[in-house]
Amino acid sequence: MVQQVTKGIKISVDTTFEGTFYKNYKIQFAFGYEITIENQSKDSVQLNARHWTIFDALNHVVIVSGEGVIGKKPVLKPGESHTYNSGCLLTSPFGAMKGYYEMVNFSNTTKFHVAIPTFKLSAPFALN
Repeated sequence: MVQQVTKGIKISVDTTFEGTFYKNYKIQFAFGYEITIENQSKDSVQLNARHWTIFDALNHVVIVSGEGVIGKKPVLKPGESHTYNSGCLLTSPFGAMKGYYEMVNFSNTTKFHVAIPTFKLSAPFALN
């Protein structure tokens, strides 16, 4: 598990290898991840958007941006957390993801970024 705190918002990430399959005649490596967003600050906040950079061992880079996470824009009061599961496909058995969430602080209406720490994606069969 990797963790990072930015402006009182703690991000924790766990990953899993889900398997391989073929898509468009190419092998794909499927990875899942579980992210917990914990509000350790004294203010209520809302997650509005996400921005990802996804890398694989073959030097492919994919940028993904969008509103919320899995269709939600969670509001977190102090001490609350939100956990969700998602996944990605890579064209190699190794890779990594990193990014940030765009959030708003309800006490002063300021927008801020919360770093999502870089986390590795690796298929267990490919490890030495």
